[in-house]
Amino acid sequence: MSKKILMLIGDYVEDYEVMVPFQALTMLGYVVEAVCPDKKAGEFVRTSIHDFEGDQTYSEKRGHNFTLNKDFGAVDTADYAGLVVPGGRAPEYIRLNPRVLEIVREFDAAGKPIAAICHGPLVLVTAGVLKGKSCAAYPACGPDVTCAGGKYADIALDKAHVDGNLVTAPAWPAHPDWIAKFAALLGAKISI
Repeated sequence: MSKKILMLIGDYVEDYEVMVPFQALTMLGYVVEAVCPDKKAGEFVRTSIHDFEGDQTYSEKRGHNFTLNKDFGAVDTADYAGLVVPGGRAPEYIRLNPRVLEIVREFDAAGKPIAAICHGPLVLVTAGVLKGKSCAAYPACGPDVTCAGGKYADIALDKAHVDGNLVTAPAWPAHPDWIAKFAALLGAKISI
């Protein structure tokens, strides 16, 4: 099995939700390839930082530039062991790209691990892969999960949820649990 992970992102992906998994999975020895519709390796996406500061929803600030390392048009899902879909604003519009939806469906049909966090499950909703599955997401995305035939997993912001090949979480405070559960689905063994 390949040791490559595909990451589907776009402009205004949540900063922590792209940077931290990219770095953590790379540290574990995976080759993480980040792609964005209509962009090529060497180009970048802008990120946003979502924070929880006591308002009714998250606040949003400009983050960093994140450099893509693979051409979107060159993606062959057979080359990858798993898929990561970070949150932020990107899932709202990358799900409008037919190839993004095909990619998600191909991973799901192959039973390969899929990790989505925060607004990332919106891509899974649009791809139609949540029917009969339970899925965590940012709470405002819960109705979308339900409307797609899934069961919204209402869990703490720092926890992750697993249903078969799918690992999901509400937001970046869940990174330790979410990344660990995704790594376990990939078959990684971590020991000290």
